[in-house]
Amino acid sequence: MIIKAIDAINEFVGRIVVVLAVLFAAIIIYDVIMRYALNAPTRWAFDLSKQLYGFYFILLGAYALKHQAHVRVDLLLERFPSGVQRVVEILGYVIFFFPFTWVFLTRSYDFASTSWAQGETTYGAVALPIYPLKAALCVAAALLLIQGVSEVLKLIFGRQEIVQ
Repeated sequence: MIIKAIDAINEFVGRIVVVLAVLFAAIIIYDVIMRYALNAPTRWAFDLSKQLYGFYFILLGAYALKHQAHVRVDLLLERFPSGVQRVVEILGYVIFFFPFTWVFLTRSYDFASTSWAQGETTYGAVALPIYPLKAALCVAAALLLIQGVSEVLKLIFGRQEIVQ
């Protein structure tokens, strides 16, 4: 049940975040048309599209992990029996993944809370708030951490993917 809940959360977030790709592409197209066709460049489009891409990129990490879309090099691991592969993967999560994501979560929380408290904005022609993007780092770390729990549980119970 916990596996299905975690997978459902990250599937939902992933499908919502994908919409951002369409949004930032539309903003870029709008800016290009305004700049080159109408000779009236926008002051906000470039900064906003960078921020939306940041949301898009960072929030899809857990979704990618759920779908096993991260780059892997299993030249040695693929030669081992499946039981050994599962143990090695579990150890990889315990030794590397969970400590990294815990540091990512705690540091990004500090980073985001400081930015939020200061009302941090971008510098330049348009002062866009930057704290939502920094808060997204913290959310992404939490989503990645819980997806890691789901993946380890799948390995423990011998299931590669739980069908929803």
